[in-house]
Amino acid sequence: MKTGPFLQAVLERQSCRKRSYWVLLDPDDFSIDEAVVVARESEKNGVNAILIGGSLLHSNHFDKFTEAVKGSVGIPVVIFPGDSAQLSSHADALLYLSLISGRNPVNLIGEHVKAAPVIRQSGIEPVATAYMLVESGSVSSVEFMSNTRPLPRTKPDIAAAHALAAQYMGMHLVYLEAGSGAQLSVPPAMIKAVRSYVDIPIIVGGGIRDGKAAQEKLMAGADIIVTGNVISKENGVSVMQEIASVVSTF
Repeated sequence: MKTGPFLQAVLERQSCRKRSYWVLLDPDDFSIDEAVVVARESEKNGVNAILIGGSLLHSNHFDKFTEAVKGSVGIPVVIFPGDSAQLSSHADALLYLSLISGRNPVNLIGEHVKAAPVIRQSGIEPVATAYMLVESGSVSSVEFMSNTRPLPRTKPDIAAAHALAAQYMGMHLVYLEAGSGAQLSVPPAMIKAVRSYVDIPIIVGGGIRDGKAAQEKLMAGADIIVTGNVISKENGVSVMQEIASVVSTF
């Protein structure tokens, strides 16, 4: 399968040693109008892509939400699906997540089989992504909904072995996830261990609440920083600006 334009852009940034910042918008946390405002503000401040999705989906406007965000910005809009129902032809790409840190077949291959024909028909670019939950001090929504245990945060060698297996299986990205609203973010030692094992881009998300935390992840070897919940807080835009400013220096 040839590389699509979104993945190609990600790989080119990595080859040039440019780091990236993606902002995640959960349709359960934002109205469509609010999401459009945040997306525009994100683009203005140098965010490289907008992710859309969530572990739960109480709202029923995923397609309209994605269409509105895509129509408001020029940067890529990428689906970050909680399940096979979170799809929209208005997105540029989709992170085709396989939850390799767990052993639940539904999240390893089951949802993928259901989504594959729809993805093919819609023309969305799928990007095979190794999704790895990391212990974060509390039970995250992803952990609960996926019925899987996260990787122990004090065992970076286990994370590195999982990531290497993913690369050998042909996955294009590794996503280390502490979870939405995590008490503890992914530890630098784990990011360093994964970086020492794989060549593919590393995404790190969950519990990153300021520029200092983002800098820590980047210095450990992360290629892409993702923030979600922090954007919905009262000072969310200023935090996003701070993190974007840090990422731009790498």
